[in-house]
Amino acid sequence: MTVEQLQAAALNDFNAVFNKRFGANNIKISASYSTAGDSHVVVNGSVDVPTTFMGLFGYNKTTVSSSTTAKWGNSRLRVALGNTGSMADDDKISALQTATNNLLTQLKNAATINGDVNVSIVPFVKDVNLGPANYNASWIDWSGTWPPAAHDSWNGCVVDRGGKTGPDAANYDTNVDPPTSGVAASQFAAEQYSSCPQAAMGLSYDWSAMGTLVDNMVPAGNTNQAIGLALGWMSLAGGGPFYVPPMDSNYKYQQVIILLTNDMNTQDRWYSHQSDIDARQQLTCDNIKAAGIKLYTIQVDTGSDPTSTLLHNCASDSGHFFLLTSADEIVTTFDQIGTSLIWLYLAR
Repeated sequence: MTVEQLQAAALNDFNAVFNKRFGANNIKISASYSTAGDSHVVVNGSVDVPTTFMGLFGYNKTTVSSSTTAKWGNSRLRVALGNTGSMADDDKISALQTATNNLLTQLKNAATINGDVNVSIVPFVKDVNLGPANYNASWIDWSGTWPPAAHDSWNGCVVDRGGKTGPDAANYDTNVDPPTSGVAASQFAAEQYSSCPQAAMGLSYDWSAMGTLVDNMVPAGNTNQAIGLALGWMSLAGGGPFYVPPMDSNYKYQQVIILLTNDMNTQDRWYSHQSDIDARQQLTCDNIKAAGIKLYTIQVDTGSDPTSTLLHNCASDSGHFFLLTSADEIVTTFDQIGTSLIWLYLAR
């Protein structure tokens, strides 16, 4: 808006709600926009009101004034995207790439400044790729599934953290407690998985790098929603492989996870039965929602799978669960979610 348009809009809004009573007159409304510190609009108003008692002393009116400030940018949004790699049929991987790139564009355009919106991307199959360059990281466990001598030949894949039994009883597969050196159950056990997906990317506003990651995704591997969800959550919480920028007390933060899969759970580190994996994943879902994070779940069923009770119950509510029956619906659903996220970001 021009200065004149801003002034006219402020006056129109005021006149629409002001109830002129008690002989009030000489109404003055002014509006100004500034980017000093952050983007904000300041509206000042004043009105002369006739007096009664004070009139005895020669004061026939008093001026009542007020000011209000509407800030843009005191809300920030952090979104974790988790998607399965087993999307080979019915052109689903192509639709997913289009949908994700569209969503990233929506979120990029919503941000006022860098850092207002951050996104992480966690592709998953049975494993998640945490980056082969991290082979010397303290959060990697080499004593478990794949301990070759040449760690630098590792392709970056890790399996689920410690589960519910024996020395792994700390439920690290369902929480975001940070990995601790010397506590194998809390670390990420390396595995040279032949269908290792694209490496996960932590929270970022490097939109170009995110687009490249999405464009390079290829369908492969079995489905383990649980590890994708757990690492998507850790990408918001921080710790281990993920650095998370500290939250600024001047902002209100909204955190969201979007989990998409086209298959039921088929395999993880500990279990090979869907019911067992589902039970562990439900614990993760419950913990995420208890942490105040909004959780969207998307089931893409172009075959004859039943509606996933797990994904329905995992979502924040029934309105955050989507059952899709065609690849094209991935694009429209991501657009719908993107619009909701932008409103969530603006509602502060």
